[in-house]
Amino acid sequence: MSLAILFGLGICTGLLAGLFGLGGGILIVPVLNLWGFPVVTAAATSLIGVFLTALSGTIRYSSTKQLNWQNALQMALFGVPAVQVGAWLARHLPDSWLAISFSLLLLAAIYLLGLRKTLIDTETFALLLDSDSEEGTRQNQTGSRWEFAKIGGLGGAIAGLFGIGGGIVMVPLQVLLLGESIASAVPTTLAAVTAIAASGLVQYAWNGNVLWIPGLCIGCGGILGVQLGTRLLPHLSATLINTLFRLILFVLSLYMMRQGLVKGII
Repeated sequence: MSLAILFGLGICTGLLAGLFGLGGGILIVPVLNLWGFPVVTAAATSLIGVFLTALSGTIRYSSTKQLNWQNALQMALFGVPAVQVGAWLARHLPDSWLAISFSLLLLAAIYLLGLRKTLIDTETFALLLDSDSEEGTRQNQTGSRWEFAKIGGLGGAIAGLFGIGGGIVMVPLQVLLLGESIASAVPTTLAAVTAIAASGLVQYAWNGNVLWIPGLCIGCGGILGVQLGTRLLPHLSATLINTLFRLILFVLSLYMMRQGLVKGII
């Protein structure tokens, strides 16, 4: 794969990260696998782009005072050890199992994206967004430690196992469990993903699974893409983008399922 294509892939995934709070790995891993990389290598390399993209988005949101550092740090507290567990499992599972599991994750992502849109459209969610009560504000800012453990732990385990940021589950769970708005959950997720991805990358690098040049090309493109995404988020209707994104995820899911079944048979 040429460096220009890798850079372009980084821009696309960074754009999606800024718009939807995704670390980008959910697209990076299947594309790298398409070019012949084993799933575990693709996942490890993907974390470079995930880390740089999330870091860039975090800096952008922090500068605009849109980031809840307290929530982000609490999720990272549970996500960092969980990503180590996920990365350890990824190195000990057959490539066919990882491919099939990643396919199922992509299908789950399609459902979660639809769930998030439903949450935005419901009247109760709209009322929650408009609530200025002291109790509601306090709940959004703190939550319970068990809720942060579930969100950060699940996001971290998925990040380590599949080389993605974990935002595909962390954003909807913040909406459901903490009562956050999408606009608030996305910046918080990116900040937590920065720490989670860095932790997973350290373990993968220690075991020699990371391809640094492709990963850095993707990451540099992601830095540019996420800046575009964060600027578009407040002004863009995501209906069409969500539909197209779900279609892409479905196609990639079919591909990863085929790869897993073929490798399992062989």
